[in-house]
Formats: sequence, structure tokens, C-alpha cells
Amino acid sequence: MTMRQRRGEPALPMAFGEAGLDVHPALCESLVKAAGRNSYGPVAGIPELREAAAGYWDRRNMPTAPSSVVCGPGSKALLYALVMAIGGDIAMTRPSWVSYAAQAGLAGYDAVLVPGSAGVPDAAALSAAVTRSPRPVRAVIITLPDNPTGALATPAAVSALCAVAERHGLVIIADEIYRDLIYGDAPQFEDLYSERTVVTTGLSKSLALGGWRIGVARFPASALGRELTDRVLAIGSEIWSAPASPVQQAAAFAFTEPPELTEHVARSRQLHACVARAVAGVFRRAGAAVAPPAAAFYVYPDFGPLAGVLRARHGITTDEGLAQLLLRRHGVGVLPASAFGEDAGKLRLRVATGLLYGDTEAEREAALEAAAVTVTCAGAVAAGRAGPCALPWIAGALTHLGSALADLVG
Repeated sequence: MTMRQRRGEPALPMAFGEAGLDVHPALCESLVKAAGRNSYGPVAGIPELREAAAGYWDRRNMPTAPSSVVCGPGSKALLYALVMAIGGDIAMTRPSWVSYAAQAGLAGYDAVLVPGSAGVPDAAALSAAVTRSPRPVRAVIITLPDNPTGALATPAAVSALCAVAERHGLVIIADEIYRDLIYGDAPQFEDLYSERTVVTTGLSKSLALGGWRIGVARFPASALGRELTDRVLAIGSEIWSAPASPVQQAAAFAFTEPPELTEHVARSRQLHACVARAVAGVFRRAGAAVAPPAAAFYVYPDFGPLAGVLRARHGITTDEGLAQLLLRRHGVGVLPASAFGEDAGKLRLRVATGLLYGDTEAEREAALEAAAVTVTCAGAVAAGRAGPCALPWIAGALTHLGSALADLVG
């Protein structure tokens, strides 16, 4: 990919799940003001951040005490600490985000892959997997909304999973890093936020702060929650000591959700929706099966309907081969779904759209401005306004992708 770009050849970076936008000036200002804070601080995080995160969850109908919040250097680090603190094998959906299984392995446990959809294991399949497992399964991870599929589970699916977790005594880890990037109204998962559920989130996706490395976890107000909090704090004390103080201060500001940041997230969400839906449409027109993306900036095309064509024209029988061909011939970088636990023969891909918004700050700002007119590009056209997908660099990326897929399937 990088070599193609250096040679001036067209390339589409659609493999890495990054939000692809710039930091809001108010966040930069907050960080600069806190730059002189150089003390370690509490392992659980500074009081201002814990209070702000508690308020964030309060506004989402999840009453939270600051004492139930633990901060860390990214939700990824908090997830790993949870894996170690809970102990035992961990169930997760097939497919699921790559780090879940990797972290389980690093901690000495097995990842129990369970059929499911939209980041939530099927309840019956989960119960069967836990029952027949030769080793204790202690937890289940769900992703709301999901990476890699860009889908959002239904309340019924989550309720059924919660019932199974209760029956088997499983801790539920709810990874909600994409919660604020759901395109429509977020459903209520009343059964989820119980005494057995730990919720993690951060600012890397909604506010494009991946490089700042800050995350928060909400522990249940129960004996189990307090026990897990103590274990995670003991682990954090030995591994990260405390998140960076200036970043914590800026994150505290962000989690209070001032109007300028709320508007920025809304515009970002609209941009993600427009471009992800447009990319899904390109794959659909090429003959792939694609569910409409519901959140974030991911598309999950299934080339199963084109398996015969791909085999006859290119000798392609696996998703790895398909991804390699797209990269080698057209500079389209995507990930094979087998990287997320799928069967390679299913010919599915994980496509990330967040890096299509522009190569310069000016282009990315123009994309955000265009997104402000409507949630969808089709709506923008209907209203006589140009949406983000009409911008030359985004339109060019969509054209490039369409040409690449046309070459594949003929």
C-alpha cells in the first residue's frame, strides 16, 4: 500500500479501523492547558474524569457512581486487564474483533468462538459451548455496535444472551467503543447493565483520539463489581500506573459532552454513515451480499454469491486470496474476515471506510461540513445539496473501488 502511494499509484487504505478525522480545537486547547500536570495520579484515574464518565453513562440511562469507574490508557488495555482479572476462558462471537482472542491467549486462556451476529453470540450456541467446554468459561465479550461487521444487535438477542450468562455465572464484558456512532436511535438494552456486566468505552472512535490512548470502564455496583475493580486496579498499578494526566484532563472535558463536541460527534456520525453506506452500495452493485451498515465505519461484504466467478477468473477460493488480489492489482487494502475468526472459504472481507475522507486537514473539514447537511448522500441530492460523497476525492475513491470490483467479477 505505502509503496503504491510513493509511486503515485492510486491506493485505497480500507484495512485499518481508524476514524480518520482531526482533533476538535476545543480538545487541543484542553490538552494544552493540562500539559503541566506531570504527577502520576490515582491508578483509577483523576476524580474529574471518573465523575465525567459517570455522568456520560447517567445520561444514557445507566446510573453510575464515580467509584464504579476505572480509567486506563485506552479501552484495549482495560479489556486485557479484565481478561486477567476475571480468569478462565472467554466466549466471543465468530467473527469478533481480533484483539479479543489474542488477549485471551496472552493471558493463558482460550477464546471460545461461538456463532452469532452483530457482535453478540447466539444464546443457545453460547449455552452449549459453555456446557461442553473442557475448561471453565468465565466471561463472554459482546460488541455494541460491532467491529468487524458494522452491525448492531437487537435487544432480543442481547436479552437472550444475558439470560444464558446469568444461568452459567458468566461475566459480560460489553465493549461499547462505537456506541456514539450508531446511525439511528440507539436501542435500549435494559437487561444488559446488571450486576454481572462491565462496560468499556473510550474516545478513539467518536472523537478520533486513537493516539491519545484513554479509555474508561464501568463496573457494576455489586460485590462482583467491587471485586473486579480491585483486581483491575492491582493489575493497572503494576502495568500502567496511571493514564497520562494531561490526556485525562482533556478526556474529562470530553466526557462532559459540551455542545461543541456533541455537534462534532453528530457531524462525524453523519459522515461515517454517508460514506459507509455508499461503499456498501458499490460492493452490492458488484454482486456481493452486503448488509446495510448500522454504525461506525465498517462494511462487511460477502463474496459467496460470486464464488464461482472468482474461482474461474482468478483461482480465488479464500478470503486471504481475495484480499491479496485486491491489494496487488488495484491497491485496495482490506482485511480478510478470517482475521476475525471467520472461515476463510466464506469469502468475506472487513472494509474500513474511515480513511477515505481526505489526505489533508482541509479536505477532511470539507467532508465534515458536507456531512452536516444530511445523514445520507442520497438525502443530500434530494435536497439539492452536495453530500460528502460528491466531493472529488471521496467520489474518486468510490469510482476506484467500483472499477476494481468490476475487474474482479467481469
